[in-house]
Amino acid sequence: MTGYLRSRLVYLIPIALLFTACATTELNSVWKDPSYQARPAKIMVIGVAKNPLNRRIFEDEFVSQLKARGTDAIASYTVLPDKQQDDREAIAAKVKELGADTILITRLVSKKIVQTYVPGSTYFPPPFYGNWPDYYGYGYRYMYTPGYIAQDEYAVIETNLYEAKSDKLIWAASSETGISDSNQGIIQSYIGVMVRNMIGLGLLGK
Repeated sequence: MTGYLRSRLVYLIPIALLFTACATTELNSVWKDPSYQARPAKIMVIGVAKNPLNRRIFEDEFVSQLKARGTDAIASYTVLPDKQQDDREAIAAKVKELGADTILITRLVSKKIVQTYVPGSTYFPPPFYGNWPDYYGYGYRYMYTPGYIAQDEYAVIETNLYEAKSDKLIWAASSETGISDSNQGIIQSYIGVMVRNMIGLGLLGK
């Protein structure tokens, strides 16, 4: 494996993938090489992560969803120890040895905070007009909710698919995933969005 893929891999800094909750995943941009008309037969999945457990869980889920669509896939951790994550020669050797025709690489690019102002609102309990004391006190019984600034955190993630024999980029997706600390759905949700996009572009079976 030489050329373009190697030049890309050298810049991949192992960082922990997010394993907090997923509210939404939105694609910022998607690109597919129009000249690539084949369908990957065997994909080597590489999740760039410092935490070994995170890497395993992420790669296993991606492999599971790819196989469910009829595409063979290999989790890189099963053939490459964590200490070899940045060893391009070792990755290239395993790709060739196992007969993978494509390499899928995912990494967390950054996190960002989006602030939104939520205006206050006034709530009036149901008034009673049957007698004057109720009506007179109506104006004193409202409740007011002040406005506030809501902060939403997003993970910016890149996922790229390369052809093994040429190191050429086949497909690339950049996305933002809303996260919180309330549940553990980010992995399945995020990978599901990626897989559905690949299906739509003819890279995977349905």
